[in-house]
Amino acid sequence: MGMTITEKIIAAHSKYDSVKPGDIVNITIDARAARDFGGANVVKNLNSFGLKVDDPERTLFTFDCNPTGSDQKYAVNQHICRQYARGNGLKVYDIDAGIGTHLLIEQGYVWPGATAVSTDSHANILGAVGAFGQGMGDMDIAAAWNSGSVWFKVPASVKLTLKGIMPDGVTAKDVILNLLRIYGANTLLGYSIELYGDAVDQMSLDERITIASMGTEMGAIIILFPPTPAIVEYCRKRARTPFEPVYADADATYAITADIDVTTFEPMVARPGEPHDTVGVRELPVTRIDSAFIGSCTNGRMNDMRVTAEILKGRKVAPGVVLKIVPSTDAVWKQCLDEGLMDIFKDAGALVSNAGCAGCAAGQVGQNGKGEVTVSTGNRNFPGKQGQGSVYLASPAVVAASAVAGYITTPGMIPATPPEFKFSATEPPAPAAVRSAETDRPTVIRGRVWLIERDNIDTDMIFHNRYLSITDIREMGQYAFDNLEGYKDFAKKAQAGDIIVAGKNFGSGSSRQQAVDCFVSLGIHAVVAQSFGAIYERNAINAAFPILTYSSLEKIDLRDQDVISINMLTGETVNERNGLKTLINPFYDAQYEIYKRGGLLGKI
Repeated sequence: MGMTITEKIIAAHSKYDSVKPGDIVNITIDARAARDFGGANVVKNLNSFGLKVDDPERTLFTFDCNPTGSDQKYAVNQHICRQYARGNGLKVYDIDAGIGTHLLIEQGYVWPGATAVSTDSHANILGAVGAFGQGMGDMDIAAAWNSGSVWFKVPASVKLTLKGIMPDGVTAKDVILNLLRIYGANTLLGYSIELYGDAVDQMSLDERITIASMGTEMGAIIILFPPTPAIVEYCRKRARTPFEPVYADADATYAITADIDVTTFEPMVARPGEPHDTVGVRELPVTRIDSAFIGSCTNGRMNDMRVTAEILKGRKVAPGVVLKIVPSTDAVWKQCLDEGLMDIFKDAGALVSNAGCAGCAAGQVGQNGKGEVTVSTGNRNFPGKQGQGSVYLASPAVVAASAVAGYITTPGMIPATPPEFKFSATEPPAPAAVRSAETDRPTVIRGRVWLIERDNIDTDMIFHNRYLSITDIREMGQYAFDNLEGYKDFAKKAQAGDIIVAGKNFGSGSSRQQAVDCFVSLGIHAVVAQSFGAIYERNAINAAFPILTYSSLEKIDLRDQDVISINMLTGETVNERNGLKTLINPFYDAQYEIYKRGGLLGKI
């Protein structure tokens, strides 16, 4: 009995001559990758169990989730991976390289008939060249790195034949969105899908990548394309080993076979929340957008860039709309530069970033904010996946046209002038009261002392920049001093009414108001220091948060956790443990006036 493409690839990489659906076999993996997402855990697993890398030539890191290194956790993970790679002779495709699954094809790590695993759930994108790729967890990847193989359950196969000629304006992204409308997210769950038909034979590598990339969203193990002579030739020029492409046997057995009439396909969008909630663009009511994104492993290829440039050339992004473009790999980025596409993008008003996964990996440009409406070429629009706003999925052609129009539309329906959308001028809700009124402002404060005998405590130590997106003062207190060594648990132990006593230059560094407001949030009474950073001093005074300076506190024999009282108008300071008194610098007039009215912006 004959075998499908998946069955033949798995059998060829196992000890068996043939396999069938349901068999569990150990298979050799030709390419073994880990990303900056999950890579550090792979390293941890290897080190924890004392495991070594089986074949460094087949083993690599790809940093595509956060190629800007703008997130501290990703930066740490990337550093861990780089260190491990240096010590074990592994290749790192670093933050300048692009999306790992694309690089596996581009750099010849996979070829028709090859096997590959990655910590990327879209590793099945490799079905675009007739290879068997799978995303796996960090434990699986560590095992593959160590032994060169993993176990796998042979999936049943589905054969879909696309019949007819694609209508004008229907792209590869529309093909997969139309298939999602037919099959949803779970009809083909766990199957290996093979695509056939004249329409498939004519698809370029870029188009195949787009469709294969969203096999995960259909619930499929993989979408495999029988490689054409052009695809085989492309891979032969890059492959790191000789190969023969794999095709299904004529008598292969499929669990499901279906013919699909592509002449009925139309440009589609997936509505926010679910990639399979698809509808024709023309059926969608007028939908204003705030932003547009072109990129991801689904649509960051050269063909996508050219389509985008064709639509944007001589046009401008609609007023109030932000367009973000991210090529899939550095090679695509450079080709865009060579072909003059970058000039077109920039002239149109788009933001272009370095190659990578971008918004759908939550680590680069493409994220949206609460209430924002985005049309995106990504593969997922789950709530929170590309930010806190709403995300529609569409082809590069529809996204580019929508960016120019200001609402979701097709290239043939772009208006001569973007319509003006009226926004309701509703007042924002009043913020929660966080500072007391004049009648509640004491001039004498009393509290337990946190004696921090350090100079130059900067604003990153007080309130780290990774929390700067927080705007609600009620949420800030929990992060106070979380980057100050020895005081990372300060927020948990501090009590309302406590007083911080520190050394020179407290609050040096950035202008962030949160470094003051985090103490207000906790109910800290005051900070007393020998001196303050200039901007910090202004921020504290303007927020009506008491800060005072001193020359010396030797007279009161101050110890950590003592209780002191301070008269902010006279400077008299008393240590209640021993009754000793001293004078510190009191409020000056302008400071007291701002303090009385509850802050710079309070009522005079």
